[in-house]
Amino acid sequence: MMDVARSSPLKWIPTLYLAQGLPYFAISLVFGQMMKSMGMGNAEIGHWLAFLGGAWMFKPLWSPFLELASSKKLVVVSLQLFGGVCLGLVALALQFPFWLSASVAVLFLGSIASATHDISCDGLYIASLSKKAQAQYAGWTGTFFNAGRLMAQGGLLTLAGYLEKMYGVTSAWTVIFGIVGLTMCALGGYNYWALPLSPNPRMADHSASAVARTLGEVIIDYFRKPGIWVAILFIILFRAGEAQVQTIGPLFLREARAAGGLGLDTAQVGMVYGTGGTIAFIIGSIAGGYFTSWLSLRRAILFLILAMNLPNLVFYYLSHALPTDLTVIGVALSLEMFGYGFGFVGVILYMMQVVAPGKYTTAHYAFSTGIMQVGRVLFGWISGDMQAALGYQQFFVWVLISAVPVAILSQFIPMESRDKQAGGAVPEAA
Repeated sequence: MMDVARSSPLKWIPTLYLAQGLPYFAISLVFGQMMKSMGMGNAEIGHWLAFLGGAWMFKPLWSPFLELASSKKLVVVSLQLFGGVCLGLVALALQFPFWLSASVAVLFLGSIASATHDISCDGLYIASLSKKAQAQYAGWTGTFFNAGRLMAQGGLLTLAGYLEKMYGVTSAWTVIFGIVGLTMCALGGYNYWALPLSPNPRMADHSASAVARTLGEVIIDYFRKPGIWVAILFIILFRAGEAQVQTIGPLFLREARAAGGLGLDTAQVGMVYGTGGTIAFIIGSIAGGYFTSWLSLRRAILFLILAMNLPNLVFYYLSHALPTDLTVIGVALSLEMFGYGFGFVGVILYMMQVVAPGKYTTAHYAFSTGIMQVGRVLFGWISGDMQAALGYQQFFVWVLISAVPVAILSQFIPMESRDKQAGGAVPEAA
């Protein structure tokens, strides 16, 4: 079975990365829309989403201990099944008066499972394929990760909107999270058959204490990198505007017109933002990669930051014009999501090419992604409070202002690795 799976990567790569994307978007996007349907305010929604996002922030701290398992396949499948159970339990939690605390509790466990799965998923992909095959199938990983977004924010939200009208809010979201949970369990069952075994290499000292010592070395080496604190600041600030608009933007679409929103129902948000917007995001991501490859990160970085943040003017326009034509709204949101995808390439390449290189390149990239999530959590947490204080129109101005510091910083920091072990000369500090 292992040989068949290894010789046919397309039998398992799509389902592996769909199982990576679906729970992330179900927790970070779909749950927020459910809370909106249940009548919660934007500030409270922002706080809970930021809290659940904390798992992706801390995942590098326990990632080395996953090597103690006998195989990466065992870890991946177990986490998919456990995550599916957690997501499905939201459907049960909705039946109780304390539905919010119960939902957050099971989704907290689900977020830890999903964040941990991210590590094992990428590790299995790398260990199971040659470098040539890794490059050959890299596009499939991003495509099916974002297929999880399309399914969650597009298909499931659209279905939720129709079910809300037919059966009520609680029944609708019971069905939605039941579907998510069953889908994840089905993916886990299929991947149990399809995934390559990918056994973990035996270490000389195969113990938790040895792993902990190595983790300590990795952390110390990371924070000794030249210019690391400026790099960390840059990574966190990169998401200052995007984190806020990605939290509040979908809620603004749902907000009643009398309260300054567009008054769309759940199904309409799924159609214009989850479907058209997701496709635009994927196209933007691909275009951003080619653009940066052509121009180089140093010359492209300011354009990437502007591409990611200037399209947020779309929300400022929508908050003033309050259009009712879904075509106009859909085109505007697709423009915003294209820019988001195009510009997000910048922080990924910065972490990969500038911060990660060195003795522990893979581990340091993982740490950088955790720091990136700090920006997502921090600015996502304050987004609801800022919107409540400013109102939608001024909030979207604030979002644009939030991007100014990172744009300025990008012109004064190195855009190449300064780690001596990365190879080549070490450039002087900018």
